[in-house]
Amino acid sequence: MSAARAIGLLLGAAADAALGDPKHGHPVAAFGRLAQAGERALYRDHRLPGVVYSVLFTGGAAGLGIAVERITRRSPVLQAASTALATWVVLGGASLADEGTKMARLLDAGDLDGARTQLKCLCSRDASTLDQQGLARATVESVAENTSDAVVAPLLWGAVAGVPGLLAYRAANTLDAMVGYRSPRYREFGWASARLDDLLNLVPSRVAALLTAACAPVVGGSARDSWRAWRRDAKAHPSPNAGQVEAAFAGALQVRLGGRTVYGHAAEQRPILGEGRTADTGDVRRGVELSRVVGAAAGAAAAAWALLRALRR
Repeated sequence: MSAARAIGLLLGAAADAALGDPKHGHPVAAFGRLAQAGERALYRDHRLPGVVYSVLFTGGAAGLGIAVERITRRSPVLQAASTALATWVVLGGASLADEGTKMARLLDAGDLDGARTQLKCLCSRDASTLDQQGLARATVESVAENTSDAVVAPLLWGAVAGVPGLLAYRAANTLDAMVGYRSPRYREFGWASARLDDLLNLVPSRVAALLTAACAPVVGGSARDSWRAWRRDAKAHPSPNAGQVEAAFAGALQVRLGGRTVYGHAAEQRPILGEGRTADTGDVRRGVELSRVVGAAAGAAAAAWALLRALRR
């Protein structure tokens, strides 16, 4: 089973790199619409309905994955194919790189209004007052965080738990993106979804940071500075996970990240990550390339882990 899983993970990662997201009828978008309907039905300004909401949708995704693996358990070919399809559906590496590249082009052209609009494709920050350097910094931070959330984490959960792990992780991460904010509406209802996402990303975010340090020289970055910034600065970040990979990216690219960050519901003063100059458009491009390399390394590591488990059996 794990050998088929390893093959499926590699095929799915390759499909994401070559094809990007499904062009029509994306299953994650369909899940999001279903989760929105569930929110309308279950929403109360209280934690308990939020727990029910999170368990219902994450558990449902895991249950679907378990059913798929039971149906295909007698056929290694079907196991590999179903794992590949699930991996392709849940990964976001190619789309992340595309959105980051679009951002770099807009910044190169000096189109700040276009860049402010484009930033909404990467994160939920208020970009209305950001200048070119602020937009570049926000992009690098978002690319770093999403490299962990949308690439490394699903691959690792796929290696550990197969199709159920892939689908459950993507469901939990999607719910966090929808309701996991500290805004007045979601502070209580979204608490369970946010905490579950934090828990599921504890290990992957640190693996992503480690891979970032290892891969930094491929894009002309510094492995030593990446390791140093990660170990020194990550713990100061308010997120237990985002700070890990953002600090590693800052050190790898030898730039400073962090500072004042404005969202629709609040403004935060984030700690400074890394040292040196402020991020610019060139760092956006290098950040995108670093994300690609880290994603490829994560795919190889996930497949190797699944294959090792198969050999041990």
